Amino acid sequence: MREKLLSIGDDFWIEDDQGRRAYKVNGKAVRIRDTFVLEDASGNEVARIQERKLSIRDKVSIERGDDTAATVHKALIGLRDRFDIDVKDGADMKAHGNIVDHEYEIERDGRRVATISKKWFRVRESYGVESAEGEDVPLILAITVAIDSLT
Repeated sequence: MREKLLSIGDDFWIEDDQGRRAYKVNGKAVRIRDTFVLEDASGNEVARIQERKLSIRDKVSIERGDDTAATVHKALIGLRDRFDIDVKDGADMKAHGNIVDHEYEIERDGRRVATISKKWFRVRESYGVESAEGEDVPLILAITVAIDSLT
């Protein structure tokens, strides 16, 4: 993923470990709230990531079709950067670590489901998302975009 991902209105490709374009993040510039659409390589929408501004604390919803699949919001307690991820049809997750520098983990029930890191890349504006086997990759990527939009 690219660090400049959140330049509203810009589109960015997410490449797989072979360098092939796998997903596209389409930033929608003409919306009142920040909206990003995660598309597969064929252009099919797999998730819509939308900021929710009319709440006590900022949060971002991840929608699939007409359903909200997950909601990401900054945790209220703790000294480290931490986000809570409420998953509709599954166990909730937490993201913690150095969010701003893209060095963090996403966990479910104390088990790491994804690692986000810049260390794997020489290109300054890039960082990687490695998900555990069997995880919902589009959901993990959408959560990463949501966390970026909140920081």
